[in-house]
Amino acid sequence: MALMMMVKRRTLLLGTSAAAALSAWPVRAQTAAASPARIGLLFVGSPEQRDEIDRNLLAGLAELGYVEGRNLVLERGYAYSEPGKLPALAQAFVAGKVDAIVTTCTPTTRAARTASGSIPIVMIAVSDPVAAALVQSLAKPGGNITGRSSQSNDIVPKSLGLFARTVPRMQSMAVLVNVNNPAHAALWRDTAAAAQPLRLALQRVEVRSAENVRGEDLPAAFERMTQGGAGGVFVLPDDPIGLLNRARIVALAQQARLPALYGAAEFAETGGFMSYGENVGDSARQSARHVDRLLKGASAATLPVEQPTRFELVINQRTARALGIAVPRDVLVLADRVIE
Repeated sequence: MALMMMVKRRTLLLGTSAAAALSAWPVRAQTAAASPARIGLLFVGSPEQRDEIDRNLLAGLAELGYVEGRNLVLERGYAYSEPGKLPALAQAFVAGKVDAIVTTCTPTTRAARTASGSIPIVMIAVSDPVAAALVQSLAKPGGNITGRSSQSNDIVPKSLGLFARTVPRMQSMAVLVNVNNPAHAALWRDTAAAAQPLRLALQRVEVRSAENVRGEDLPAAFERMTQGGAGGVFVLPDDPIGLLNRARIVALAQQARLPALYGAAEFAETGGFMSYGENVGDSARQSARHVDRLLKGASAATLPVEQPTRFELVINQRTARALGIAVPRDVLVLADRVIE
């Protein structure tokens, strides 16, 4: 009888432990078989402008078994040319009880964090999330944000070095800075430090996205560059003005006959002179792994922020010829793509 009582008590204890373990398991893991994963994608710009990120994120998720329309629901929020809509779009994701939010730049990540301090956020291309106070460190984010840093601040010296080798007679360079973008404050400091050993004089040319989201102040900005004697221009990355006005910026640089350095390949593809930066499509694809781990119960606070492993140097030779620039052979050899 005593033996039987002991067996019953052990069974009860085991049952209680299993129940406790089950209750501690993340809700998403318990209901994964019954309901699809719901992910919110927050974009500045239009579906056409953000298509590469969308396609590659979907491809990465598919590799991990998530198929849209089957076990995955993607809710896309596009701010188009109005970044002021980002907070409302992020709030809509929260109201819709998404399992995670994927963001695509510093402004979208800030909007998502303001909307929720608990829903996991996966950032795809933020230049310096530590300087932007989005995470405590790359190794231990410490909040509800993780994902990938674009490492733009770390590659500024290499970007400027390549640019200076390509345009060797350039002594003064304009830097297009959005004063309403917190990421640009750190990028400007990094650019100023990188310019010193190259003996490049910098001309800080400011624009303001909050008042000029459609780039109304861009023509005047390029006029100031030419009046200041700039021999080239560096368009700082991770910015809504750049994304929303890519074609206009490229056209203005060409009209001013200024060779321009950009942080994204899309600018060179649009006719820009030269770009160096992360492969955004690859980063979007890799970000799917963060989404998957968060859906399976990982904590964003302890899931390290990753940095890109693929960077692209793209040179538009058509634009170079139009500007009368002979790109050195050693730079062409380094290019991942040359647009003829």
